Amino acid sequence: MPGSSTSEKREAARVEFSRGVDVHMVAIDGTWMRKCKMTDVSDGGAKLAVEGAIAGLASKEFFLLFSTIGTAFRRCELVWINGNLIGVHFLRDKDRKA
Repeated sequence: MPGSSTSEKREAARVEFSRGVDVHMVAIDGTWMRKCKMTDVSDGGAKLAVEGAIAGLASKEFFLLFSTIGTAFRRCELVWINGNLIGVHFLRDKDRKA
């Protein structure tokens, strides 16, 4: 979007999925899980459409599972929320808080 502050901050090209890709958000401690659709992704983060409520979840950091058996995942940090859409930043070892 021209003039959008979000697009101006993006450093990596994004890939958009017209139907979304099924993924799961899972709490770091395993206490909750939400189904969601990944609607776009880049090297640094993704946009997710979350099924169900996310209010009240301890969701600042969580895992995003790309496979049903949990072998493909990324640790994420919540960046923004807009209704059922959220933006996440993929954390790398150097990004994690001690």
